[in-house]
Amino acid sequence: MDFEKLLEESVRTHGHLCPGQVLGVRMSMLGLKLIGIDDPRGKDRKKLIAYVEIDRCATDAIQSVTGCSLGKRSLKFLDFGKMAATFVNSDTGAAVRILAKEEAKDKAKNYFPDIEDKYKCQLEAYKIMPDDEIFGWKEVEVSIPEEDMPGRPLRRIKCDTCGEYVQDRRDVSLDGKLLCKACAHGAYYKAL
Repeated sequence: MDFEKLLEESVRTHGHLCPGQVLGVRMSMLGLKLIGIDDPRGKDRKKLIAYVEIDRCATDAIQSVTGCSLGKRSLKFLDFGKMAATFVNSDTGAAVRILAKEEAKDKAKNYFPDIEDKYKCQLEAYKIMPDDEIFGWKEVEVSIPEEDMPGRPLRRIKCDTCGEYVQDRRDVSLDGKLLCKACAHGAYYKAL
């Protein structure tokens, strides 16, 4: 995997170059190496699932490098607000969670002391800093429920209240009825 080419492609997808893009590309490259995925967009594409814990720039880079996406059900978003991701090889079960170290921001100045702008300094430093200065990582175990796996929906039900269809066991059984989450717990939107 060529870092510069992956970064270039990620920037095209994301729309601009920023420290988060560099972190996401490097995080993906490290994660893929650690779980034994060589060709995430080719021969290994059905073996890879990525969990991202933040909805920021790095997530676009992770999607760009890995080929994982929400639509393919291979990218999972968990809103933890952490600059972290877990990469899972579903064939072998190997999984690694990688966290961007907060102190890497300060260490960036050691690499480019002449760059005044902290974001430009981080951007350039993150390109060359050793993995262990930027990231912390650990092997983990991820139990992926059958209904979260890529592939065709396991079932579809019609909500007994609103009549909308719900897939992949996202329905709720309440008082003898099968409901969508919006009818069971309240929606994120308000009908006008």
